[in-house]
Amino acid sequence: MQTHEISSRFLEYFKRAGHTPVASASLILEDPNLLFVNAGMVQFKPYFLGDAPPPYPRATSVQKCVRTGDIDEVGKTTRHNTFFQMAGNFSFGDYFKAEAIEHAWTLITGSQAEGGYGFDPDRIWATVYEDDDEAFGLWQKIAGLPVERIQRRDMVDNYWSMGVAGPSGPCSEIYYDRGAQYGLDGGPVVDEDRYLEIWNLVFMQDLRGEGSGKTDFPILGELPAKNIDTGMGIERVAYLLQGVDNVYETDLVRPVISRAEEMSGRRYGAGNQVDDVRFRVIADHARSGMMLIGDGVTPGNEARGYVLRRLLRRIVRSVRLLGVTEPVLGEFAAVVRDTMSPSYPDLAGDFARIESVMRKEEETFLGTLASGSKIFDLAADQLKADGRAMLPGDQAFQLHDTYGFPIDLTLEMAAEKGLSVDEDGFRELMAQQRARAKADAASRKTGHGDQSVYRELLALGATVFTGYETLAAEATVRGIVRDGKRVSGAAEGEIVEVVLDRTPLYAESGGQESDAGTITGEGVELEVLDVQKVARKLWVHQVRVRSGEVTEGQHVEALVDPEWRVGARQGHSGTHVVHAALRQVLGPTALQSGSYNKPGYLRLDFAWSGGLSPETRSEIEDVSNLAVRKDLPVRVVYTDMGGAQEMGAVALFGETYDDEVRVVEIGGQWSRELCGGTHVEHSSQIGPITLLGESSVGSGSRRLEAYVGMDAMRYLAKERALVQNIAAMLKVPDAEVPGRVEALIERLRVAEKELEKLRAGQLLSAAGGLADQAEDVGGVALVALKVPDGVGASDLRGLAAEVRNRLGSRSGVVALFSAENGKVSFVVATTATARDQGIAAGTLVPAFAAAIDGRGGGKPDLAQGGGTDATGIGAAVTALRGALAGS
Repeated sequence: MQTHEISSRFLEYFKRAGHTPVASASLILEDPNLLFVNAGMVQFKPYFLGDAPPPYPRATSVQKCVRTGDIDEVGKTTRHNTFFQMAGNFSFGDYFKAEAIEHAWTLITGSQAEGGYGFDPDRIWATVYEDDDEAFGLWQKIAGLPVERIQRRDMVDNYWSMGVAGPSGPCSEIYYDRGAQYGLDGGPVVDEDRYLEIWNLVFMQDLRGEGSGKTDFPILGELPAKNIDTGMGIERVAYLLQGVDNVYETDLVRPVISRAEEMSGRRYGAGNQVDDVRFRVIADHARSGMMLIGDGVTPGNEARGYVLRRLLRRIVRSVRLLGVTEPVLGEFAAVVRDTMSPSYPDLAGDFARIESVMRKEEETFLGTLASGSKIFDLAADQLKADGRAMLPGDQAFQLHDTYGFPIDLTLEMAAEKGLSVDEDGFRELMAQQRARAKADAASRKTGHGDQSVYRELLALGATVFTGYETLAAEATVRGIVRDGKRVSGAAEGEIVEVVLDRTPLYAESGGQESDAGTITGEGVELEVLDVQKVARKLWVHQVRVRSGEVTEGQHVEALVDPEWRVGARQGHSGTHVVHAALRQVLGPTALQSGSYNKPGYLRLDFAWSGGLSPETRSEIEDVSNLAVRKDLPVRVVYTDMGGAQEMGAVALFGETYDDEVRVVEIGGQWSRELCGGTHVEHSSQIGPITLLGESSVGSGSRRLEAYVGMDAMRYLAKERALVQNIAAMLKVPDAEVPGRVEALIERLRVAEKELEKLRAGQLLSAAGGLADQAEDVGGVALVALKVPDGVGASDLRGLAAEVRNRLGSRSGVVALFSAENGKVSFVVATTATARDQGIAAGTLVPAFAAAIDGRGGGKPDLAQGGGTDATGIGAAVTALRGALAGS
């Protein structure tokens, strides 16, 4: 049975059982606890927590997931995967254990002719939580499982949570016995290779507190309703039903390995375990990388971007170790597109952009390999010169951290030069880095603790947002929150959160800042500082009580600052216009990946691999302002996601949408996006759009910034005044300013070159005098002194080389120091005679570097470096003199 059919059978079964099919969420949902979506229940968390009313009592989905906790282990065995699909059925207080077990049993053991998977019932085992007698009895009653095939396990194995405060509960796992050839008898508690877990049924009933590990946390109480969250591994079911040994042999993964075989001429499973690891790395990471880029992640040096970069670079490295030197990521992307697009059609529609990101990252990494190899060669040469045979762990770590060198690459290159690597030191530094990353992640995690105050208020009804139609609304204060607790009132000067039954004030979302405004009532005035949504249904106003006292139940009027809203509408509509102009000029792959807008200003991030030329920026600005001048109509359409897709509306990366979506059109099909923001009625109301600049925000991602409306006018006025002032100073017309400035810069450049020649000549003329100052230290002519402040590194090298030449055939060492702004530059040079005596410039640096709080290095003939303590130059000279005397 093909993998796509396994997914469709799951969805069809639960659709017939009254579940609402829900599309897979993006891998990059905004959740403070998750880098990527790693389970099917993530998009349903607000319903499990009771933070939002579920739009359906039961649901089903096949969720794409990425788990990257231990990337380095992928490929070493057939068990590890970073990308996988999790099929699930979910109940939000509708049914519980009995129905969940019955559904699972029916689907996995039902005949294939009737839509089931057809697993042999006699090979199914189940585990339950150690004290869950109810689940134990249900497996006997519903499935007829004998007692010996139901095993009890403790909290480590059969109690589920996300690892942070939030929903949790006991679980029951379903296993399939693969047969005696795969391991020992005795069920899952004995051997989880033979007995393969295929489905986990979580009876989500508890709210857990903070704590580390799988057992060290308190149970705070029960959730508002007893829920069901299940997860079936699509890939695991696939390799069982397809009669192969592991996921790498299945229909969606094996084609990537086959393409790697064709390119390399080597064979997977031919007995070379090292090659097999490389094939598996390629197959797994190609799928993960493709899916992440498809959901808007771009390679970078932080968070999600760094994970993606590691995945793609591990592919390139693995392919090179298989003997392939030409670019490969585009080839593997095409294979993943062809295998995965039946379930994820966006991979085909967005393929040009995805492939472009992958190819660009490969080009970058190949350049990195070249520069990193040079750094390695220098380090290796220095080791040999020093008579050492082991590359220190910190240097291996630097190659990994700075140049993206996998440790296996460093090991291989070291072996080629007859060197070893301090792997223990390297792994210690890696462990320290992981510990820092974990601590940083932990500091950002907020969990899903006690949100009961908002649940209480949401139970009274969702906030009605009236801001699309009006800037003022009569309302009632439903609740006041201070420091996470509900209070009856707040007095003058206090800052609290106020929840109204209705409001015209826009809550921050979709890149748009929240509205400014006031809330007034009899004897009270509140200044609105911020507006946020809780569970996408409750508008929470952070306010400062300017005067009077606000109390629960009070009747008030909420007012939007009209000038603020005018600017906000211009900024958000301007963002849509610039996005449409981008796509018109650059093509449909230039998709928005993020935005921020406020009155008069917009910032738009988009997928693109290179900088934009001035001509391209001007064209985007022209297209944008032409759309403004055309006075294009702005129309809002409410529909479902299917209808929006048929209209060709653009959905943005990482956004979560309700069942009913809002489509904003500007000029019909020219700009059509899913958006909940506030907008103008006609494009002319945006006013002028002035691009401020364009920059990189990571590999494959660019950023445009612009002013709109009056802010654009003010900016242009300042620019005009600046040009006029420069023209007046230069005594030329405005139009001649660029030419005159260019001429002045050229004259300055020529003058600087002449000064450089003069300075170099003066320094070199002093070389003879410096050589004459050489002192004899242990039979070595030493010239060690401080030259005038401000001499740059290049001039310092030239002077040191000239002084060395003046020493002739003597055994000599030259050490020159220069200070500037408290910092030190130094150069050490040795004569050929000194080197013949075993005196190397690079080995002399450690003798004096500490005196200037510095570091450096180099080759036997020349070394250089710097320090941060210029007051230590005298001590450095003394230390160098002592080192030579001792040698």
